[in-house]
Amino acid sequence: MLLSDVGQALDNLRAQKTRTLLTAMGIVFGVGSVIGMMAIGAGAREESLRFIEQLGVRNILVDSLPASSSQEMQDRRRSSPGLTHRDARILRTNIDDIEAMSSRKTMRPAAYLPKPTGDPPNLFGVDPAYPEIHNLRFVEGGFFTEEQATASAAVAVLGESAKVHLLGYEPALGRFVKVNDTWLEVIGVLEAQLMASPRSEGGAMPDINNVVYIPMNTFEFRFWDRGSNLKDELDGIDMRLTERTDSVEVAKVVTAVLDSTHRGTPDFTVTIPAALLAQQRRTQTIFTYVMVAIAGISLLVGGIGIMNIVLATVMERTREIGIRRSVGARRFDIARQFVTESVLISASGGMLGIGFGFVLAWLIAFTAEWSTIVTTTSVVVAFGVSVTVGILFGVYPALKASRIDPIEALRYE
Repeated sequence: MLLSDVGQALDNLRAQKTRTLLTAMGIVFGVGSVIGMMAIGAGAREESLRFIEQLGVRNILVDSLPASSSQEMQDRRRSSPGLTHRDARILRTNIDDIEAMSSRKTMRPAAYLPKPTGDPPNLFGVDPAYPEIHNLRFVEGGFFTEEQATASAAVAVLGESAKVHLLGYEPALGRFVKVNDTWLEVIGVLEAQLMASPRSEGGAMPDINNVVYIPMNTFEFRFWDRGSNLKDELDGIDMRLTERTDSVEVAKVVTAVLDSTHRGTPDFTVTIPAALLAQQRRTQTIFTYVMVAIAGISLLVGGIGIMNIVLATVMERTREIGIRRSVGARRFDIARQFVTESVLISASGGMLGIGFGFVLAWLIAFTAEWSTIVTTTSVVVAFGVSVTVGILFGVYPALKASRIDPIEALRYE
């Protein structure tokens, strides 16, 4: 019986190819839109979560806030010494849950040799624990040791972009770069790190791969930052906590300690990647739901189109319905036939919509340079909803067809 219904439904739909295709297009665009929107949401969620996890879910990041003017800096110095090495020592001494710590200081050098082919890299002075805190990986060499840091050795580790801009694509290990007036030996090159999307941050961001890392002592003894009069002694302090430590609670302790040493001056920020991770997951979930709801309107419109066409078909085939009823067809048989036709329209539109969704996701990724991920869940949900729409919007016309009086139907012209 099912095969008979499907075969007859296909014959009826082929008899009206253009109308059937136009009706199915609503479902095609609806399913494609749902898959495309869910692909955008999944891609954005994956990219942002990977970036936050790269910061370290067990990390706490303290950053100083540079003053905007000399007067503001003078006002701050009346109450706060700013972020200093003393702060780092106090935090290390008073917080037992710190597994690794690195001070951080940055500057933009005036000159490089060889001359960079792109933007000049930033110079970072850090401690040997820095790669452990941020899970840095190397393609060449390694990071500097405690002995090299203590001796203020003239060594450097290059980020992926910095290496390409300064030394090209040839191996860099053992080569030298001149930063301002100091020659530095390259002892390591890092793998590329994931950057946050500029669109998600509202503007351009510095390239975290375009960095030259040197020991903190080397930075302080061999370099001078012309903008240091508006900055604290340190630009930041990065901490990695022991396992199973509540980073939010430890961050409260860090904030309280720094508030005490800074005498309540708000000249620093404390970032908790674990909290950012949780917030980002909630935000992306809401974002995905909203986009899918908007795209789902297309499916609703497609369902209304199916109902409209099936109602029109019922009117055109009134005499056929009367003949079938007169030779023994039950009301259920009539209703089943029209529901089958509407389901076929929605299912075929759903399958075409899946292909359209893949194409749409690819076009978005290609033209907007936005990461998209088409998941199995999005395909199953979109197709399932399209079939459900076909059933729901086909039931009313089918019931109306089944209730037609056979005698009146035979008289219908």
